[in-house]
Amino acid sequence: MSKIAVISDIHSNLPALKAVLKDIEAFGAQHIYCLGDLTDAAPWHNEVIDLIRSLAIPTLMGNHDERIALDLPVLPLSKHSPAEQKARLAAINFTKSTITNTNRQFLAKLPSSIRFQFQDSHFMLVHGSPDSNDEYLYEDHNPNVLLKMMEEYQTDVLITGHTHLSYIRELQGTDSSKQTLIINTGSVGRTKEKDQKASYLQLNLFENDSKIQASIRKVKYNVMETVQGIKDSPVPDFYADFLLAL
Repeated sequence: MSKIAVISDIHSNLPALKAVLKDIEAFGAQHIYCLGDLTDAAPWHNEVIDLIRSLAIPTLMGNHDERIALDLPVLPLSKHSPAEQKARLAAINFTKSTITNTNRQFLAKLPSSIRFQFQDSHFMLVHGSPDSNDEYLYEDHNPNVLLKMMEEYQTDVLITGHTHLSYIRELQGTDSSKQTLIINTGSVGRTKEKDQKASYLQLNLFENDSKIQASIRKVKYNVMETVQGIKDSPVPDFYADFLLAL
């Protein structure tokens, strides 16, 4: 049996990442993948990247990572309140001004997708969608659109992040002998789920069974350590209040 863990959307939350990595060690994963967004919303972007690099975890370029690596402008988003727009700009500018050159170069070289195969099933890992690291694929996304996308990219299991909301959804693909799954890992460091826990994906793949065993794992961590770390840093308190409000 192969055990795989997939993490995403750490957003500089080092206490959450450490708790998840400890849980993954207990799970016994032979492989760990990261879907990106290592940066912003907490003060530990360099520490998070250093830890990911030290463990040689294959990692994708999230939309936040891309903005930091390429020094892209911060454009306001209509879904954000004026308060969040202001906080977002300050948090991103803090990351841009304090990230090390080595870590910026690391982010700049990250790929947009990772693919692997287990038996007859093809897996594709992306941050947002196969088309863009900035596209949201929510649980209620049109199934026909998803199936067309997965057919275009020749994948049976699409694993994504970006929304900070975890789910496992089975679709009715054209090949009834295979499972067609879209999975969102949720967020390690900035969940939008009410339990306040860090989440990641556990995969159990059995050599003598084509069925894919997937589960979302929720990990409790010291949220107050993160809250205090934000409050003691130039990162706006908006992000500490966000964690407390869940």
